[in-house]
Amino acid sequence: MSSDDDLFSGADDFSGLTPLEARAEMARLAAEIDRHNRLYYTEAQPEISDREYDAQFRRLEKLEAAFPELADPQSPTRRVGDTAEAPAAGPVATGFEQIRHPVPMLSIDDLFSEGEVADFFKRLQKNLGAERVPVTIEPKIDGVAVSIVYRDGVLDYAATRGDGATGDVITANVRTIASVPGRLPASAHPPAVFEVRGEVFMTNEGFARLNEERDEAGLPTFANPRNSTAGTLKLLDPAEVAKRPLDFIAHGFGLVEGAELASVGAFHELLDRCGLRKNEPIWRAGTLEEILAAIAELDEKRHGLGHGTDGAVIKVDDRASQERLGATSRAPRWAAAYKYPPEQKETVLHSITIQVGRTGVLTPVAELEPVFVSGTTVRRATLHNQDEIDRKDVRIGDTVVIEKAGEIIPSVVRVVMEKRRGDSAPFSLVEHVGHQCPSCGGPIEQPEGFVAWRCVNFACPAQAVNRIRQFSSRKALDIEGLGSVVAEALVTRELARSPLDLFAIPEASLAVLNLGTDEEPRMLGEKNAAKIVRTRERAIREMPLNRWIYAMGIPQVGESAALELARLHAGIRELAASEILAELRTLKTGDRKEDNPLLAPHRIASEVGPAVAKSVLDFFASNGGRAVLARLDELGIDPKPDNYAPLPDEAAASGDKPLAGKTFVITGTLSAPRDDIKARIVAAGGKVAGSISKNTDYLVAGEGGGSKRAKAEELGVEVIDEAALDALL
Repeated sequence: MSSDDDLFSGADDFSGLTPLEARAEMARLAAEIDRHNRLYYTEAQPEISDREYDAQFRRLEKLEAAFPELADPQSPTRRVGDTAEAPAAGPVATGFEQIRHPVPMLSIDDLFSEGEVADFFKRLQKNLGAERVPVTIEPKIDGVAVSIVYRDGVLDYAATRGDGATGDVITANVRTIASVPGRLPASAHPPAVFEVRGEVFMTNEGFARLNEERDEAGLPTFANPRNSTAGTLKLLDPAEVAKRPLDFIAHGFGLVEGAELASVGAFHELLDRCGLRKNEPIWRAGTLEEILAAIAELDEKRHGLGHGTDGAVIKVDDRASQERLGATSRAPRWAAAYKYPPEQKETVLHSITIQVGRTGVLTPVAELEPVFVSGTTVRRATLHNQDEIDRKDVRIGDTVVIEKAGEIIPSVVRVVMEKRRGDSAPFSLVEHVGHQCPSCGGPIEQPEGFVAWRCVNFACPAQAVNRIRQFSSRKALDIEGLGSVVAEALVTRELARSPLDLFAIPEASLAVLNLGTDEEPRMLGEKNAAKIVRTRERAIREMPLNRWIYAMGIPQVGESAALELARLHAGIRELAASEILAELRTLKTGDRKEDNPLLAPHRIASEVGPAVAKSVLDFFASNGGRAVLARLDELGIDPKPDNYAPLPDEAAASGDKPLAGKTFVITGTLSAPRDDIKARIVAAGGKVAGSISKNTDYLVAGEGGGSKRAKAEELGVEVIDEAALDALL
């Protein structure tokens, strides 16, 4: 680190500006910053790097310092809060209860050079009247700030920073994070009230895995871990939040009653006793030289922490000194964060290859001249999809700038246009692969509403392993013993090219399936082979239609959609030629199913709309889908629904399906596992949703479940207990 790291040298000479010009420049910068906040945090489509954003923000700060009489009270520089929770003007997100923080959650000022670090430390020395000022230095986690309040050792609520005074209550979402205990150990003697503040974030590995899954699903990828974390915490369904790789680290506190925390060190000791993860590593320093050395050492170590960091936080250690220094309306005077500039390198993009993912998505990959970035040599970087290539105008032969998104995923930041060859041409993924899958030669298509191209051949070998795993999974046909290793071996040893081949493999062939290498063989064995055969036969006899639909991995068809499709159709061949779906597919944006005389009597759930209808019909009309139907005929497999009630009113009136057309949500602790309760409701013709809405008929509530109870009361949804559910059944 050196003074050359200052991003803004030369950008603060405003001597030539008139007041009118200064006001106009302030307004322009404020509008740009607000626009980029919205793009980054709300729309997940950032246009500039953090470095460029910081430069705009600092220029606005310096303009306001040069012309204080012109500064707008609503300027982005005056707002408290991480814009991840408070985009643009700082409002809290809709759909959440709001709560006032017992102690304001302030932001923290950023420093961008050695010179600014020195100025900050000199202010500490001057205001405290001391040459040596004990401080701590710790990583600045690239996450979302939250407050978690414990009362008598029990988690009371969690909230976002919001505008600094008021935040969104996200207790249900935070409870899904494994590193956040619901109760602190009594042996730790926690304070009566303990407001822990810290960062919710995604690990590098978890973020990479999440983006890979989104890539595979043909969905837009997240720009960085903080962006995806902020979006996840805004989800209204905790069950969806639980699927995301969130983590939490504590780095500060607000209101504390029943304990004295005289220093940062005392706070860390309390965290250790309570089993709350603290921010590490931590350096202690007392001079400017020691601070700069710690910042440099952290820069070397932070790439191995496993989560994103973008700076070093410097805090005065002594609590009394903190109170003496005080705070501005926006940030404490006793803390600041040095921001590390992102490491970017230029290299040459030699070619673009197309990978076929395990769900059939075609992903373009940049093949690069090897370059050393952030601790590793980078040879390849994903380009995600055609839209991304077009947006950045990436071409073969270009010199490109590379950095690691989230400190782990190599990404192409931009093209160095001044180094572009004159003979370069725009890249077309479809033309590059000759309009066919590079793995199997089958047809490819771009589903409506998706950015990615996908191979739609059910028998594509590139997808075989994943399709077999999906087919056999617990939520699909539940064929035991068919995990990733066995699926990989079945495809590698050419015993199965598609999931339906599983039903024709002799038990003896399964027993001698080699899961290892030719040099070190490892056989599946007779016991495991018998288990596969037994459970695949059970699937034929017992598994209802919805499990078979889900097992096929049809794009956009999840568990809930498969259940609704099975309710509407008497068998898989009826589904393949569905008149209901053919009519549903014709609906345009704004059309309501309830207003269509052919669809209204079926009372089709929201999980099945025009996009799902098109996806299902297109699947069965494709070569792969027709092959599935033919293969089922050969094998004599004809699954039937166990919830068939295409006309709910008639089914309810007949008494066969007493809950037909009714939507339930389950909350709290019940006498039986939630899946068992759900199965009973579905068997009676009802539907089970994950969250309360105006379309919910009943909330089945056991012990607890406070937030859903409150939402049900707000929307006028009837709340019933298990006894009332039994009566309905």
